[in-house]
Amino acid sequence: MKMIIKEEADLVLAAKQLIAANPLGRIFAFYGSMGVGKTTFIKSICQVLGVRDIVQSPTFSIINEYKTTEGDSIFHFDFYRIRNISEVFDIGYEDYLYSGNYCFIEWPELIQPLLPEHTISVRMTGQEERVIEFG
Repeated sequence: MKMIIKEEADLVLAAKQLIAANPLGRIFAFYGSMGVGKTTFIKSICQVLGVRDIVQSPTFSIINEYKTTEGDSIFHFDFYRIRNISEVFDIGYEDYLYSGNYCFIEWPELIQPLLPEHTISVRMTGQEERVIEFG
């Protein structure tokens, strides 16, 4: 599926479409250059899923946990600052990725060999007009 995002308000609709198109999907890998809007899109997805916490990039903490209104956990990763894949083992990535909870991963190319087979790829491009592709 391909969506063109012309304004930030379109992100909520795109988030609803992404979740609806992947009813069993729980692990989403977001690919795109710096500044393409990965974190902003993840904020919209979290809003759709009922997160009331402040959603922000876990650039320095590597992982943030958010709670939905039902008390479910959502995990948000940003692997931009990892130096080697062993750091991912140190945070116990398997506990998160195999928890059955939603996991949103920024910079997944840095941990590609560790991603579960059923990971859903979300590719983002553009600046003024963003294109989001998944499938």
